[in-house]
Amino acid sequence: MKKILTLLGLATVFLCQGQRDFSKVEITSEQLAENIHVLFGSGGNIGLAIGDKEAYIIDDQFGPLTEKIVAHVKTLTDKPIAFVLNTHHHGDHTGGNENFGNAGALIIAHENVRKRLVEAEKPKASYPVITFNDKMQLYLGNGNSLHAMYVNPAHTDGDTYYYFPEENVIHMGDNFFAGRYPYLDLKSGGDIDGLIANVSMTLGLIDDRTKIIPGHGPVATKEDLRAYYDLLVILRDRVTEARSEGKTLDETQKMGLSKEWDLTHGTGFINPLRIVEFIYKSAD
Repeated sequence: MKKILTLLGLATVFLCQGQRDFSKVEITSEQLAENIHVLFGSGGNIGLAIGDKEAYIIDDQFGPLTEKIVAHVKTLTDKPIAFVLNTHHHGDHTGGNENFGNAGALIIAHENVRKRLVEAEKPKASYPVITFNDKMQLYLGNGNSLHAMYVNPAHTDGDTYYYFPEENVIHMGDNFFAGRYPYLDLKSGGDIDGLIANVSMTLGLIDDRTKIIPGHGPVATKEDLRAYYDLLVILRDRVTEARSEGKTLDETQKMGLSKEWDLTHGTGFINPLRIVEFIYKSAD
C-alpha cells in the first residue's frame, strides 16, 4: 500500500467527466457505526469499513479525487485501504479504481461490472481482480463481516448491495437515490421492475435502526426507503396504465403523473420527463 503515496499525484491527470473542476470538492464524512463511515464528495457516496488490519471502501468517485479521498480516510483510520468494492460500473463510482488498483488495492465487484468496464475500454488497472456472480462474504477480522449481494438488474445489470449485519448498515448503491428520482441506465440493463423488487427485498432485510447509504443523497432510514418504494410503485402503475391505454411516450410525459414529487425529487439529474421515460420503456 506504500505505492499509493507515490500515485496520488497522478489522480489529477484524469480530466474526464466533461473537464469538471474537482479542485473545490471537499470530502466530508459521517460515522454510522463503530467501524463504518460514509464519505461524501462528488459522485457516488463512499462507504468506509475499518477492519482489524485493513480498510475497505465501497466505490471511489472520480479519479481526480483519489488524493482527497485517501487524505480524508487517514483522518479516520491509520489502516491502509486494501480493498475497493464497486456497487456498479458507472464512472462516478469507479473513477478512482485505476488509482487504487495501481496502488495495490484489490478491486472487487460483480462479474458484470468487470464486463462493462472492459467493454468500455477503461484502463486495465481499473478492472476488478476478484469477481462474483451471486454473493460473497468478507470477514473483517474484528467480529464484523461484509456481505456482497448481487441484486436484480435495476440501475444497471451489475448492481450490488454491501451489507454489514453486525453494524446494521447497508450500502445500496444507485438502487437508492435519496430524495430524488432514480436513474435507470436502460442501455446497461436498467429496469424499473427490478428496482422495485430490490427495494422491496431491502425493506424485508433491514429494521428501523438500520443506517442506509444511498448511491446519492444523505444517509437514510427504513422510513425513507419505504417512501421511495411507494413513489416507485405508484409511478410505475400510473405510467403502465397510460401505456396500456395506447398513449405514446410523449403523451404520457405530458400527463403530469409525477406531479406530487416533482418539486422535491425532480429538480436534479433526473427530471419528471426522464423518470416517466425510464418507466415507460422498461416496465413489464
